Amino acid sequence: MAFNIDQLLTITFTLFAVIDIVGSIPLLISLKGKMGGIKTLQATFVSGALMILFLFLGEAFLKMLGLDIRSFAVGGSVVIFLLGLEMVLGHEIFKGDKDAHAGSVVPIAFPIIAGSGTLTTIMSLKANFETTYILAGIMINLGVVYAVLRSLKFVEKLLGPAGLLAVRKFFGVILLAIAVKIFSSNIAAFGK
Repeated sequence: MAFNIDQLLTITFTLFAVIDIVGSIPLLISLKGKMGGIKTLQATFVSGALMILFLFLGEAFLKMLGLDIRSFAVGGSVVIFLLGLEMVLGHEIFKGDKDAHAGSVVPIAFPIIAGSGTLTTIMSLKANFETTYILAGIMINLGVVYAVLRSLKFVEKLLGPAGLLAVRKFFGVILLAIAVKIFSSNIAAFGK
């Protein structure tokens, strides 16, 4: 089997857009101040463990609920679409848990980094892409998450408010397109 760079790039950018670590910088900086710091390695490890656990055990979990991966992918594509719409329009659709007292695991690892949108996306990607590429995409994103958490103040100064807004909107449009692709490739299976 030949290495497929297109699959890896699609998965990596999809997860990057959904995790939206750059768009979360203002929230993360605020939480860092309230909590007296973020345990960067712990937050990265816990969010990675959740993503990988869902990648390998999510399908078995769905079967227990009587669902197949294509049904989940269609449902997930709707969530991804709404996340993209939220990023482009700037209106909050999903209400986040703002409890900062719980530490680096909650709310930073879950739900900010590995939230329902990320876990849904991983399952949706599994319907269309090989597990090896999804795992690689998760690892690349965990590297980015770790780097951003380590350099929150620097990234904020580098991008500025306008830069953060532009990055968020750009990845919102990408998410909308990916959601349409996942939806259209999986909805056809229901007519057969």
